[in-house]
Amino acid sequence: MTTKHGGHREVHHDVTPPPASHVHGGPQPHHPKASESGAHRNEHVGQNKHAGHSVDMFRRKFWGTLLLAIPTFVWSPMSQHWFGYEAWGGPGAARWVPALFGMLIFVHGGWVFVKGAIGELADRRPGMMTLIALAISVAFVFSLAVTFGFPGVDLWWELATLVTIMVLGHWIEMRSISQAQGAIKELANLLPDTAVRTVGDRAEIVPVSDLRAGDLVLIRPGASIPADGVVRDGSSDVNESMITGESRPVRKAPDSTVIAGTVNASGSLRIEVTGTGEKTALAGIMRLVAQAQSSRSRAQALADRAAFLLTVVAVVAAVATLVGWFLAGQGASFVIERVVTVLVIACPHALGLAIPLVVAISTTLGARNGLLVRDRRGLEEARNVTAVFFDKTGTLTRGEFRVVDITTREGVAEEAALALAAAVERDSEHTIAMGIVRSAEERRLAIPSAEGFQAVPGHGVQAVVGGRQLLLGGPALLRRLNVKLEPALQTAIDRASTRGQAAITMLEQTAPLAVFAVADAVREESHEAVQRLHAQGIEVIMMTGDAQPVARAVAVQLGIDTVFAEVLPGEKAAKIKEIQAQGKRVAMVGDGVNDAPALLTADVGIAIGAGTDVAVEAGDVVLVRSDPRDVPRIIALSKATYRKMIQNLCWAAGYNIVAIPLAAGVLAPWNIVLPPAIGAVLMSLSTIVVAINAQTLRRAPV
Repeated sequence: MTTKHGGHREVHHDVTPPPASHVHGGPQPHHPKASESGAHRNEHVGQNKHAGHSVDMFRRKFWGTLLLAIPTFVWSPMSQHWFGYEAWGGPGAARWVPALFGMLIFVHGGWVFVKGAIGELADRRPGMMTLIALAISVAFVFSLAVTFGFPGVDLWWELATLVTIMVLGHWIEMRSISQAQGAIKELANLLPDTAVRTVGDRAEIVPVSDLRAGDLVLIRPGASIPADGVVRDGSSDVNESMITGESRPVRKAPDSTVIAGTVNASGSLRIEVTGTGEKTALAGIMRLVAQAQSSRSRAQALADRAAFLLTVVAVVAAVATLVGWFLAGQGASFVIERVVTVLVIACPHALGLAIPLVVAISTTLGARNGLLVRDRRGLEEARNVTAVFFDKTGTLTRGEFRVVDITTREGVAEEAALALAAAVERDSEHTIAMGIVRSAEERRLAIPSAEGFQAVPGHGVQAVVGGRQLLLGGPALLRRLNVKLEPALQTAIDRASTRGQAAITMLEQTAPLAVFAVADAVREESHEAVQRLHAQGIEVIMMTGDAQPVARAVAVQLGIDTVFAEVLPGEKAAKIKEIQAQGKRVAMVGDGVNDAPALLTADVGIAIGAGTDVAVEAGDVVLVRSDPRDVPRIIALSKATYRKMIQNLCWAAGYNIVAIPLAAGVLAPWNIVLPPAIGAVLMSLSTIVVAINAQTLRRAPV
């Protein structure tokens, strides 16, 4: 049995996304963009030309039609004349064999188009299926009449080749769309089939669907993690790239969270299950991908209108061709051929594929890179953004304290001082103390053991490390001990104060050793994110509730253009409207909780740092990673997607300017006539060109 990451490759029903109209309970009424999208989505689903169709169905129809077309072609009088042979049965067989197999072809391969046309006409939305059905029905009725004595030449072999090529074109289209929309299937395949549940000292293999919150699960090296959970024992690196797009393995230790579908490396983990089935991050991502691929964009609406207009033009052109050639004195066979060719070549097949295929590929590409498009209009609008608002805490910064600057007495190494400070603070529960310890751990310093730890309320902490009596604290500790600082250390404290940072001094008894500036640390990725946005000509604005000195320090460090500090959560939306009033298109990047009003007010709402909480209703786009560099990436993806949409629309509609007059026979006086089968080939080629052009989006730099 083939496995992937230790799990059987199959779609698990417990994480299969619901219909788009039920994703997250449907678009929330407080979100006007989502509600509008939902209304359009229902309309679009109602006119889906491929409802009930599948890749397998068109594959079977193609091979069946091709087999039936062979005798139609072999016994066709035209084929016998061209190739200089006489088929078995003589003139009688040449009359009835093509007719028999032509009728079978119409029923087997052509009836699906007739049914589609009936659906389009019932919805009062004639389009691609209507044109194809008209073309093959006209050819079928005319050929049947000729077979039973009406004067003219039948079109059985033309009908056979026409239906065969049309079915082949639809098979290619369905296969392209299926491959592009494979993100949901690929995500479902990430889950293993079974899990190793531990009960006491006993381990049992159970189906993933049997896991419940609170169960303890053993994750062996190389195995897929079957459910969201928290590590209770063991340590290992986990590959989360398939969920977050993060290329580097993430270290997991006790109390670390893990995500279903990610892959354990060489270590062994025991996790406590916190979420299964529909409650996992993976299921949430699948819902968002399904919602994005079924939502509707302005470009799709434009393509649908263009397809409808092209259908009207095709019918008018066919009628004009019919009348014109009859008035010119041409025979019925020639006239019917021209009409059929016009209907076929003007079919808005490529238009119908132009936008959905690009969107399916772009949403799949985004999902693979941790960029989840919740609403396609958000992705479409991102290309026009001229200003990006960032919330500071948890977005540009870690949202956790870290040592951001170290100043030491002469002769004391920075890393040695940080290791000693971490040793003293390791037993403290204060957030600043935890920041000092984390900073030492992230630098992979060897932290010595401490003895006699004691907290001095309002002043700091003290402990003995390697026989040295060490104290750490702020200004109150220095005043209590009447400590005099040398100029370099005093300058460090003053600098931290102007930046709104906490200055922690480490003393050995009463001798100052070092000053640590502790603050909400700026993410390393934030520098590159701001630089990339500036390179795209986009203004970067930071909005925070922090004091002016803290905000200014972060802004200077990152090179941010504009800062709004001391902004209350309820005032953030007003600041966005203020910038929008200047004529700028605004994206807001926040955590999707207290930033929800601002995310909704912005032209594009981007919820960042979703992690395992991907059910973010306020944002148009959800960034799985807490990485601000994904903001310029989503803008780049938006621009690349829009370019492909426009290219496809131009090709799909533009080729008809030449093709329709050629099909109508404008060059017939010069003996240049386009047979229906060649018209079908050209129409199918236009669809293939659109499909190939859409596939090149996969190479876009995201």
